[in-house]
This record gives sequence, structure tokens and C-alpha cells, in this order.
Amino acid sequence: MAEAPWVAPALGLLVGFALALTGAGGGVLSVPLLLFVLHLGMAQAAPVSLLAVTLAAGIGAWLAWRNRVLRYRAAGLMATAGLLCAPVGQWLAARLPEPPLMLLFAGVLAVAATRTLRLAARELRGEEGVRPANAPCRLDPATGRLHWTSRCAVVLTLAGALAGLLSGLLGVGGGFVLVPALLAATDLPMKAVVATSMGVIALVCAGAALSAAVQGRMPWEVALPFAGGAVAGLVGGRAWARRLSGPRLQQGFGVLSLGVALAMVVRALAR
Repeated sequence: MAEAPWVAPALGLLVGFALALTGAGGGVLSVPLLLFVLHLGMAQAAPVSLLAVTLAAGIGAWLAWRNRVLRYRAAGLMATAGLLCAPVGQWLAARLPEPPLMLLFAGVLAVAATRTLRLAARELRGEEGVRPANAPCRLDPATGRLHWTSRCAVVLTLAGALAGLLSGLLGVGGGFVLVPALLAATDLPMKAVVATSMGVIALVCAGAALSAAVQGRMPWEVALPFAGGAVAGLVGGRAWARRLSGPRLQQGFGVLSLGVALAMVVRALAR
């Protein structure tokens, strides 16, 4: 790595700060930062991203669990499905050329950005509280727990499986899959949705990162300072989250993500 030693932790700091401000999907920018600034390949960037997201999301999930916001049964079901599918994603990533992987990542990033922009627009119109009336997994008013149905279990299992597949394939956390699935399948408040998503991301990314490390695919000289920066960014960003977060910030994040996705497409086609 030819860059100055402070570059990796500084990039991690940005990722952690984005996670604190934008929620479970903020870590999706970690791979592009590693590609464009540190000039890593996808095969190197994905494990580094997984380690950083594991630590940052793990802290967020632990804080949410301590505050009794995280729904651990839903998180456990989704994480189990994700852990089973993450190795499939890693197997595919090892066999696909880098340009198609970059194009796929750009597509995933564009989808996540579009969803962020749509949600921000709804919030600005005062529609952020609109939820499906027939959610298959609803809270029991008497116990405060989710009332499980087979339909709910299937939806959450499929969402966890897709998040795990993408984690192994691209090194992303999958919050852009998990959050919409929880919003569609449950009537949980947004804080619980984000917290539960964080719990799933921490478990799934931990499994995928451990697998990469065991296989010798973790560049520790980059991964450790980058992950340390991400943790510091998340912890520091929580103090600013209430003052800076909001629909306008989400719109800015969405526009930035679309720009990064376009840059990845250009880079992939130029290779």
C-alpha cells in the first residue's frame, strides 16, 4: 500500500460516520472507497469491508440490544439464513471476473440510492409513517412481541438469505435488503427495524469475514486500520446523528451513492 498510513483509518472513519448518520445501509460505500482511494481489487476490498462493517454494526446492534430495541428472534432467523448463503456468494466471487462484479456492485448501489431518495421524498411529504395494513408479522399489543406466521418467517428468511449472498459476493452488509423487508413484513417502529437490521448485518458479515480470513484473503495491513476507523466513526457519529440526520441528509447520501455507482460502471467498462 503506497498511500500514507492515515488514509485507511480516515476512510474507515467516513464509513463509520455514514453508518451512524444514515443507518444500516451506510456501509455500502466502503467497497467503492477502497477501490478508488486505496486502489484495491474487488477480491481484496470485499473482506476489508466485511470486517469493518462487522465491528461497526456489531457495536450499533449491541447498543440497541442494551436499550431493548433490537428484535433478537427476527435477527436470529434472518442471520441464520444469511450465514448459510454467504459462502455461496464468496464461491461465486472467486470465480467471476472483476468487471462483472463491479457492474453488479454498481447496480446494487444504484438500487440502494434510489430507495434512499424515495424514502427521503416520502418523509418530506409527511408520509414516512405509512406502513402496510396487512403486514404478515405484527406486534401483539398484550405482550409487545411479534406474532409469528409462516408468511412472515418465509419473507424474513428470504431477505436474510439474499443479504448473506450479497455479503459474500460483494462485501456489503445488506441493510438495503433487510430494512425494506422488515418494513414490509412487520409493523415494527423504524428504530427497531434499523436495530434488527444491524444485528443481522453484524452476524452475517462476521461469518463472511471469518471465512475470508481463514482462507487467507484478508489483507490485515489495510483491514485493521480501516475497521478501527469505522468503529471510531460510528461511535463519534452517534453524537451528531440527531443534529445532522434527516431527509435532506438522506437525499445527499442518495445522490452521492448514485454518483459512485456511475463511477464504478465507467471503471468496469474501461478495464
